[in-house]
Amino acid sequence: MPTEILMPALSPTMEEGTLAKWLVKEGDEVSSGDILAEIETDKATMEFEAVDEGTIGKILIEEGSEGVKVNTPIAVLLEEGESADDIDTSSAPAKEEKPQAEAAPKAAEAETPEAGFGRGATDANDAPTKSDAKAPAAPKDDKGERIFASPLARRIAADKGLDLSQIDGSGPRGRIVKADVENAQPTAAKSDSAAPAKDAAPVAQAAATGPSADAVAKMYEGREYEEVTLNGMRKTIAARLTEAKQTVPHFYLRRDIQIDALLSFRSDLNKQLEARGVKLSVNDFIIKACALALQSVPDANAVWAGDRILKLKPSDVAVAVAIEGGLFTPVLQDADTKSLSNLSAQMKDLATRARDRKLAPHEYQGGSFAISNLGMFGIDNFDAVINPPHGAILAVGAGVKKPIIGKDGEITAATVMSVTLSVDHRVIDGALGAQLLNAIVENLENPMIMLA
Repeated sequence: MPTEILMPALSPTMEEGTLAKWLVKEGDEVSSGDILAEIETDKATMEFEAVDEGTIGKILIEEGSEGVKVNTPIAVLLEEGESADDIDTSSAPAKEEKPQAEAAPKAAEAETPEAGFGRGATDANDAPTKSDAKAPAAPKDDKGERIFASPLARRIAADKGLDLSQIDGSGPRGRIVKADVENAQPTAAKSDSAAPAKDAAPVAQAAATGPSADAVAKMYEGREYEEVTLNGMRKTIAARLTEAKQTVPHFYLRRDIQIDALLSFRSDLNKQLEARGVKLSVNDFIIKACALALQSVPDANAVWAGDRILKLKPSDVAVAVAIEGGLFTPVLQDADTKSLSNLSAQMKDLATRARDRKLAPHEYQGGSFAISNLGMFGIDNFDAVINPPHGAILAVGAGVKKPIIGKDGEITAATVMSVTLSVDHRVIDGALGAQLLNAIVENLENPMIMLA
């Protein structure tokens, strides 16, 4: 009789998994040790090897099917002399039970050595993220039939106020994928649709995390207050930061940096540059230090791209600039290749135009790393929220005179600046984050090396 190939248990705790991709097809001959498929667990994507030799007679579970229980038959192996007619499919799972390519989230891949940097997935257009676990329920059309769409496509459609029944899918068997909803135009929602309007999406998302607006207003009934209507920027900030804290696994690395050498070096340079009208700030040195550190630790110069990690070659550093009603993060491209005076002039120009709301989109989008400096406001230290898809953000506090123990054990005074590196654990692991922060500290405590 034909041999059933069962869903393997690839870890001691695995109860189910996603059959991400078949690497063989019906009729292929396989030998022991050949790779049959890629199986996704809750930790990583792993290869599944054949134990016996034979011919793949029938594939019972289509690739992309998620929630496949361990020991469920997923294919049938034929030995010599057997044919597909010998296969008993009466107990086989029906392929209609699951839509094709219901890919499980891959956000946890970067947590294991198998995931590695730059590891890609099989479908870039249909790559869900951790936030897909909160995707809207599978919709149905006017006839009550299910509309096949990926979790990510359903979530984006809900955010944009799109009617999935009006969108043609380009995925397998007409399935609606990410690219389909991103390219679609907003349509009027049906009367029975639960999807919020596009403009209301950020507010609806924020409201889902706490009491409703009416409930809050009632709570303060009888108290004097001023109601501030959210503008587009505030709505976007609320939505993005809420999403960042809910979906990005932050961890934090902290260091104290002695900046007396930096302050002295800056003073000397400013005296020499005075005739040119150039005055360098401490922030200019921080930008340069971070840009060079990203080149020294290239694996940390990376962003999260849903189903993969993108490692950037240039050091494009974003810097948070406070403006009335919100903030911008203009990006200094190729910051590692620019002189301190060039960075200073460009940063001043970007900050001025940011406050005047005159930045072009390409000037505040992109980058792999960000800096938020509240030291100028007297803040000693704080934790910054990562701006997706960036891999990290450096929170910079004020330089404060503190007693320290010198190399010979003597107590002396030094100007100490506290910094905190917020890191996306999907992109950067602890040891790699420590290397990046150490490189930043080295540059700032030894500013001369930044001119080498």
